Amino acid sequence: MSQVFKALSDPTRRRVLLLLRGGPMSAGELSDQFDVSKPTMSAHFAVLKEADLIHAEKAGKSIIYHLKLSVLEEALLGFVHSFGLGEEAPEAAKTKAETAR
Repeated sequence: MSQVFKALSDPTRRRVLLLLRGGPMSAGELSDQFDVSKPTMSAHFAVLKEADLIHAEKAGKSIIYHLKLSVLEEALLGFVHSFGLGEEAPEAAKTKAETAR
């Protein structure tokens, strides 16, 4: 979960995720949306991949990035549950039930 929040801590990476909500995009298409160098964008993509928030797919000479929304949802739900908000996490309910026995 800490890798996800590290990835989300940067506004450029958050914007990349927002852009990918509209559908897969190439590295070039994404990079064109920012006023930073390609190596800087590559570093941002690496952080997002390390956090498992995006998936890279080679298409010829291009790299196409896809959003992995399920990973983001799981991380955010885990974060919410760690503060006792929302519905109880299934693991916590199971642990409580086993402890009560």
